[in-house]
Amino acid sequence: MLVEGKKAPAFKLPNQDGKSIQLKDFAGQPVVLYFYPKDMTSGCTQEACDFRDNIAQFNKLKVKVLGVSADSVLRHKKFIEKYDLNFDLLSDESKEMLEKYGVWKEKSMYGRKYFGIERTTVIIDADGKIKKIFPKVKVTGHIEEIKKCL
Repeated sequence: MLVEGKKAPAFKLPNQDGKSIQLKDFAGQPVVLYFYPKDMTSGCTQEACDFRDNIAQFNKLKVKVLGVSADSVLRHKKFIEKYDLNFDLLSDESKEMLEKYGVWKEKSMYGRKYFGIERTTVIIDADGKIKKIFPKVKVTGHIEEIKKCL
């Protein structure tokens, strides 16, 4: 269970190019880590495009944006190319990091239970501590919520 004010769990995952990305790569820099269910779906595409359209403001604040899902590296690459995304997407097919961050949960749709990612954003400060957790994110207006916290 993540707790605001505590150290963020370390991770090492491949990005859309297969390059290994670790939390410690961003020591001294704030990170917006957003977890989303699936590439190429309507809500996830909207969320990714919202980050894309606001990336200049995050860069100006020296904030690193990283998207994370259980999709493959190849699927992330296609998603980035299709929507011209300008930040890294990390692939956690093993779901190890997703479980560490508490976003891999039992969900229910039309009475059917299954496991998947609960849309969540975690802001990690420059010292590697969790500054803010946004659980069960609603995509519309979320970028504004994040910017207020930075």
